[in-house]
Amino acid sequence: MTARFAIVGSGPAGMYAADALLKLYEDCRIDVYERFPSPFGLIRFGVAPDHFKTRNTARQFWRTLELENVGYFGNVEVGRDVSLDELQEHYDAVILAVGAYNDRKLGIPGEDLKGVYGACAFVGWYNSHPDYRGLNPLLDGEGVAVIGIGNVALDVCRVLAKTPAEMVDSDIAAHAAEAIEAADYTGLHMFGRRGPNEAGFTPKELGEIRELERCQVIVDPAQLPGDVPDTFEAREKGVKEKNLKILNELAAQNKPDLPITMNLQFYASPKEILGGDRVEGIRLERTEVVDGRAVATGETFDIPVGAVVTAIGYHTVPPGDLDMNGGQVANENGFVKDNLYVVGWAKRGPTGTIPTNGPDSRDVADVISERVTASGKGGGEAVRALLAERNARIVSFPEWMKVAEAEIARATGGHPRERFPTVEEMLAVLDG
Repeated sequence: MTARFAIVGSGPAGMYAADALLKLYEDCRIDVYERFPSPFGLIRFGVAPDHFKTRNTARQFWRTLELENVGYFGNVEVGRDVSLDELQEHYDAVILAVGAYNDRKLGIPGEDLKGVYGACAFVGWYNSHPDYRGLNPLLDGEGVAVIGIGNVALDVCRVLAKTPAEMVDSDIAAHAAEAIEAADYTGLHMFGRRGPNEAGFTPKELGEIRELERCQVIVDPAQLPGDVPDTFEAREKGVKEKNLKILNELAAQNKPDLPITMNLQFYASPKEILGGDRVEGIRLERTEVVDGRAVATGETFDIPVGAVVTAIGYHTVPPGDLDMNGGQVANENGFVKDNLYVVGWAKRGPTGTIPTNGPDSRDVADVISERVTASGKGGGEAVRALLAERNARIVSFPEWMKVAEAEIARATGGHPRERFPTVEEMLAVLDG
């Protein structure tokens, strides 16, 4: 008999899991379920548009989805078109790879004001995520504050700082590119509760803001430590030392004639977002790091801004009624319950880079191989019959390839692709 697996989510974790299962089971059938017509999740919607080469990591996943024993159920949402229970009924194992694409809240006054956006929503807006096409963020104020000191926060600041010429080889959404070009902000602010040694960004991303055509980066040298302590593991310490070197280079720059400033401020914790009907500023409190924790000092200061983007972490919202452990699905080495498993950010939290998901998914595939054998279930054929009864529009992988070709064909101005920002536009390519 053929072992049948369903993977819910076509991002890196799900696709790495598919590759691992194909190696472990000589004869198996894998069906990948994705709520959008477009596959690859975080690679398409989370990677910064000016990191276009990073998106090429999806090439190996394209090859997987082209295999005869791998099916693609695009435009099928588990929980809407088919239930998680139904998938478990028809497959030998179901693997949740739904990510953690939901913003955590700051939990401070003013967070509900117009002009406050989570990084998932804001990044989704400039990456043509269908859920955020209509975000239309306020970019007409004096500045934009980004809360967080990780790569996502850097991505947001960098994209807002770049000129159209600097973004020409990106696939930024046309609506976002137009809004950023028309914006009149002069100050970008990135705030972190802790210091440079605790920052989550990497040298590659940090180094990209050294030479921006219209933006000078401001770093207060008084906030930079003299060295990186030995308390960090050797490899991590090396990363921190590279970061510190770049931050010192940025602190030494002097480019007063550039029209936009990007202020990297450490030891500052948001206390309140200020404004009436919309964001008008942000109040922060100075902190100091004690035993790795940010401790409040009681000293506050205000910065005038017209928008706030929070990049402070993410949590999972899985289909079905499942036990949670913090922001992730409760699991034991990837096993959830019955024939249900979880991989990626939904399993371990939003940590690591895209390749980090490889060994994580392979470990869970090993757990599955020890527990699961073929049982003669109906698999994708049975679910396809259910979806037909419900008039669900399934997008196959060959159909998605037609949409992808149309995105390349509609690109203008030197951009490699102009992505369709709505599901309706994607389906219109196929259905007219």
